[in-house]
Formats: sequence, C-alpha cells, structure tokens
Amino acid sequence: MARPGHSTAWLPLLVLLFAAGATAQSCLSATFTGGRTFLKCNQLPVLGASLHWTYHAVNGTADIAYRAPSGADGWVGWGINPSGGGMAGSNVFIASQTSGAVSVLTTILRNTTPTLDNTALSFDVPVPASAEYAGGAYTIYATVALPGNTTSQNTVWQAGPLSGTSTGGSNSRLHRRNLHGVLNAVGWGILIPLGAMIARYLRVFEAADPAWFYLHITCQISGYVLGVAGWGLGLKLGSESKGLTYTTHRNIGIAIFCLATLQVFALFLRPDKKNKYRVYWNAYHHSVGYSVIVLAAVNIFKGLNILKPVTGWKTSYIVILATLAGVALVLEAITWAIVLRRRKRNQAYGGANGTGVQL
Repeated sequence: MARPGHSTAWLPLLVLLFAAGATAQSCLSATFTGGRTFLKCNQLPVLGASLHWTYHAVNGTADIAYRAPSGADGWVGWGINPSGGGMAGSNVFIASQTSGAVSVLTTILRNTTPTLDNTALSFDVPVPASAEYAGGAYTIYATVALPGNTTSQNTVWQAGPLSGTSTGGSNSRLHRRNLHGVLNAVGWGILIPLGAMIARYLRVFEAADPAWFYLHITCQISGYVLGVAGWGLGLKLGSESKGLTYTTHRNIGIAIFCLATLQVFALFLRPDKKNKYRVYWNAYHHSVGYSVIVLAAVNIFKGLNILKPVTGWKTSYIVILATLAGVALVLEAITWAIVLRRRKRNQAYGGANGTGVQL
C-alpha cells in the first residue's frame, strides 16, 4: 500500500461529538455502493468530508462510512481517539490506492510524528474495513465496537498527498509555522535579550550616555513588534489546528505577550530619576524583563521540539544563546570592575573632604 505523506498533514485535527441524533441535510442524499444505507450523517466542518453511521445499541457497534474528496494520488483518513481529543492516541483508518487498487491501512497514532505501520486497533473491528474511490472521493467503510459503548466519541479526520507529493496548502501551512518560529526566535529570543544587555552594560560607560538608552529602546521595540507578529501568527495556526493543542507552548506564549505588553505600557508610568518610587519601578522593570527573557528561551526550545526542523536550526539558536551568555559574562566582569574602581575613587575623594583637608 502507498504511504501517506509527511505527518504534518495530520495537524488540522478536529473534535466531533459522535452523537446518535446528529444529522445534516447536506449529506442525507449521499448514496453508497452495495446497497449500503446509514441512518445518521454529519457534514464535517472542513475538507468537504462527511461521516455516516448506523448505531447498533444491542452490541455497541456502529457501521461507519467516511467520505472525503481527494485526488486519486492522495489519501484520506478517519478515526477515533479513545483517550481524548487530539491526534496522539487516535486509532485511524487510512485509504489510498496503488495502481488503481484501493486499500485500507489501520494504525494507532502514538505521537505527532507517527510511523504509519499497519497495526491492530485498540478497539474491536468486527468486519474488516474496506474502501473505494469514485467521483473524486474516497469512501472508507468500517464496523467498529465503540470504545466505552458510548455514542459520544472524539473523532479525527484528514486528507493529504502520498509520499513524494505535496500540495500548495500543506506547503503554505509549513511556511507559516516556520515564519512563526523565526519571528518569535528573533524577536523574543534575540532582540529582547540584546536590548537588556545594552541597558545593563553600556550605561556604565559615561561616553555611551544617552546613546545606550536609544539603542535599548530600539532593540526592545523591534523585538516586541516581531514577537507580537509571531505570537499572532501562532494563535492563527492554533485556531486552524483544532483538536491538536500544545497547551504548555501556548500558555507560555500568552504569558510572554502579557508581560511584554505590560512592560511597554509601564514605560508611560516611569517615575523621574529623583522620585522616591523610582527604585520600586526599577525592581519591577528588571524582574518582568528578565522573566520575559527566560520564558522566551524555554518556549523557543518547546517550539523547536514541536516543529522538529533539521538539527541545524536548534544548534544555531543554542550557539546564539551561548554567544550572548558569553558576551554577558565578559561585560559583567568588565562593568563590575569599572563600577568598583569608580566607587573606590569616589570614596577616596569623599574621605579626604571629610577630614577638613583644604585642597
């Protein structure tokens, strides 16, 4: 049997309540070969797919027909996730054809990058599944013992190209995912830390005042703009991937956006240098800023683990982080030496003046 293409094709998964009473007028007129009929149907929200079934309460089984449009060189898949919503853990039927012969593969998607081997499902399939291709659409027929003997099931479905082929839609989605990663890595992961380093270290050099401040603001604003663009693109990608949610990655991203936005608005409330509350504002500003940097680094690595790009991308980011950290350590030592020498000099002048010695 021909193999489905890259696992990323399974990303736009949706959750459907397999309710016994669900019907949809747009799919009731569908006909099937072999005199097959089904009591209920549901027009699925995407891919132009439809699900038809008859539930047998006496033994907890359901006769299923899943139909989805596809090119003859493509594949379609449908399945049930007994463990909950999403892709991982789904038991699926995948139909495709080779040399005009249509066949069905059954497999369990163990993770988001599965190896699609023909394996037994975790629930009973009393009648071997079959499939056909006609009228520009695949139809999968299966009889399944519903997990938990309940008509409320989490189901997933998808269609895509076979190995070695690609579609504009999948390429577009992959491009947007990569763009999401690049924007966030450059914005939150490089420019924001660089801006913090400028503020911490260049301000020590008197000759750099006030240039360091404008460099700091430029880096922070640029990083914020790129980061927000990447964050917004991530929300869009998430809305298109219903049923597949990277909860931790999403929540950290939201936290980063909220903290960074708070930083931006807090600039308008910054007290004057001589104000007694300035020390508290500085403490807040530094703690929130460093929190954003740490959270961003953690979330970028989580994003890289999700995207699974070639090794060079993660290695490149590690090298960039290591370089920034190395430069920071060197500057930390240099600036502390300058500050201590300056403090010692000031104390010496203060001590001399304090003895009443007239110069």
